[in-house]
Amino acid sequence: MAKKRTYQGTVPLHDNYGPEAKFAVEAEALLPTTKYEEEVARGLELGLPGAESIKDRRIPTFSRGELPHFAGINTFTKAPYVEDVRKCGDYDVAIIGAPFDGGTTYRAGTRFGPQGIRKISALYGTYSFELGVDLRESISMCDLGDIFTIPGNIEKTFDQVSKGVGHVYASGAFPVVLGGDHSLGFATVRGVAQNMNGKKLGILHFDRHVDTQETDLDERMHTTPWFHATNIPNVPAKNLVQIGIGGWQAPRPGVKSGRERQTSIMTVTDCVEMGIENAAKQALEVAFNGVDAVWLSFDVDCLDAAFVPGTGWPEPGGFLPREVLKFLQIIADTKPLAGMEIVECSPPYDAAEITSLMATRVICDVLACQVRSGHLANRKKR
Repeated sequence: MAKKRTYQGTVPLHDNYGPEAKFAVEAEALLPTTKYEEEVARGLELGLPGAESIKDRRIPTFSRGELPHFAGINTFTKAPYVEDVRKCGDYDVAIIGAPFDGGTTYRAGTRFGPQGIRKISALYGTYSFELGVDLRESISMCDLGDIFTIPGNIEKTFDQVSKGVGHVYASGAFPVVLGGDHSLGFATVRGVAQNMNGKKLGILHFDRHVDTQETDLDERMHTTPWFHATNIPNVPAKNLVQIGIGGWQAPRPGVKSGRERQTSIMTVTDCVEMGIENAAKQALEVAFNGVDAVWLSFDVDCLDAAFVPGTGWPEPGGFLPREVLKFLQIIADTKPLAGMEIVECSPPYDAAEITSLMATRVICDVLACQVRSGHLANRKKR
């Protein structure tokens, strides 16, 4: 399991901090500022020095970089937009939008998920106080924009998404996919699996719904990705771990399919009563058992509906944000991941952008924990 982060005594501090805060304040003092200074210099060069009345001479005339948060072009967390996707391998992390909701069976709108997530991500900086990580100083990130999805054809969209995700994964960059509905889970997993040279891929799946039935309304929909993903020869069903399942929207054919294929399910009650740390340990053991890599698929509706109104199938009784974030931090601290996706974020149903904000937080926390445990830094070496 991930080691506990505690104050090391490198930076002198008084004893009135809480234990986590004391670690965090020391960690900040030890972080570099090199990339921030480069960003300031770049902003002044490309955006012109600020007007003479501006006393802070780090401020350019035209907004370039993180600040101000309300200005600029909305890539994910203001990461540079890379138009030439052939260059994605020059970066540690590549953000990909997959704006598609043709697999939706009730409330459409997730085609606007990538747009919504990018928009609210401008609110974030690159530094997390509690995690003690500054992504700008630790890794290079880019935003490749969106995959060209085909609104009227789910199978052609699957082919496009598999090709796009496979391209990024094969480049050595860590793919982060912004969905889109959960039908895309099949396509993203296929894109990675096809580029593993026969090595095996497991899946950690956060959701309120099993998504393991063969068809829904006579098609492969957002309720079916894992039935088809685990038909891929190097994606064993026994390494599919589904976390947070429950409520009144789990179709029985999907439950039957999972039982027959020996997938693993952990309900919210299971996780809470076991304790998040023990639940995460069990999920990791099963997902990584005998495979070479694991894909993280996060459906925002695994959270209680109060925290994610902007989704197609909200369900009361899900995780609290602090529970699911702790679960993800343990996972990302403990093992290197193949990549991740955030799905079922539907801005048309959102309230004050809180669902998109939650999606952003999930991505940033996972990346930060992969960074601080050395998993991303060593990715290309592996």
